[in-house]
Amino acid sequence: MKVYKFGGASVRDASGIRNLAKIVTGEKENLVIVVSAFGKTTNALEKVLKAWLEGDTGYKDNLDNVYSYHASVADDLFPSGNSAKGMIKNSFAELREYLVSAKKSGYDHDYDQIVSFGEIWSTVIVAEYLKKSGLPVEWVDIRENIITDDNYRDAEILWNESTNRIRAAFDFSRFRFFVTQGFIGGTVAGRTTTLGREGSDYTAAVLANILDAESVVVWKDVPGILNADPKWMPDTRKLDAISYKEAVEMTFSGAKVIHPKTIKPLHNKNIPLFVKSFLDHKAEGTLISAKAAFEKIMPVFIRKEDQILISILPKDFSFAMDDNLSFVFHKFIVNGVKVNLVQASAVSINVCADDERRKVDALITDLKTDFDALYNEDVEMLSIRHYTGEAIERITKGREILLEQKTRSTVRFVVRKK
Repeated sequence: MKVYKFGGASVRDASGIRNLAKIVTGEKENLVIVVSAFGKTTNALEKVLKAWLEGDTGYKDNLDNVYSYHASVADDLFPSGNSAKGMIKNSFAELREYLVSAKKSGYDHDYDQIVSFGEIWSTVIVAEYLKKSGLPVEWVDIRENIITDDNYRDAEILWNESTNRIRAAFDFSRFRFFVTQGFIGGTVAGRTTTLGREGSDYTAAVLANILDAESVVVWKDVPGILNADPKWMPDTRKLDAISYKEAVEMTFSGAKVIHPKTIKPLHNKNIPLFVKSFLDHKAEGTLISAKAAFEKIMPVFIRKEDQILISILPKDFSFAMDDNLSFVFHKFIVNGVKVNLVQASAVSINVCADDERRKVDALITDLKTDFDALYNEDVEMLSIRHYTGEAIERITKGREILLEQKTRSTVRFVVRKK
């Protein structure tokens, strides 16, 4: 069996879903189809959440717009009517009721209960369209099968419990095709969780690992993994094959082509991952596997936006690398601040991290008794794998470099955003 994962861009409208059906219909193997929320639905639901938490009743209009979007896709796919329309309507009514009656329980918890609906809606519509197309499809609620802890917005999977449930739910003696959600899971108590932003790739890898898949294919709107984001650099080149290690290095640095946690479950069982274009599904794409390597080493450019550079200084001028280091990073973990680069001097620790201001402010408050903290906002982390002098000049020219870190194969710069 195989696992196919379709991202939001590939299912943003009715034509995308028809294309998905065309790709799936050509598959002769048993298949698990993991689907993200439509288009920019996750962003739209984050706006609903923000307004709701602030007591702004405008969230209702925002949610109505999301409903109209999904209803229009369903109308296009099912002009003569279909149970999907009623299912979507009922699910939106469930969310509206939650927003009216639920008590606010903290941003991360509320995020997961609200934003997770996007994947439910998309998979209901996709599954019903595949059934209409004549395929033997079963819809699976992954919240009942990928079981996690209650670390909302970045939940950890409970592997033993998840394995038992997944193997029972995905029974290929009953159906050849299963449609399920990426990004989301659930606790043993039945509370919805999410696996981290863009976590649908990770879902696909987890299912592949547990079900011993032959391969995973991630379908995207690019021809494969490129050596830079084409929205940043127009003259990109496709990487035909890379190793698991290379993929991990790229995703850690901020490459958005796959979720950072995706590789480990695949590596553990030597399952290859293909990144292919849903616009040209017969093209080769990029292979990620144990033995794959560049045919020719080329620089790979990665930009990680929405960063903050934090400088932490002990007030008593004690050395930063003594006991202070473990204490400081324990505080980063406790406050959920994701660290992307660390550099220490005698009396300071410099950290480039994701700029989630609520968490960063809580971190600085935790440290203020013993440490001073300075920070630079609106910065980016630029990385080059397999760098050359020309490549460095290309991305740093005219930039203010706040921090530089270089190893044998990777150079990283923290720079002010243009």
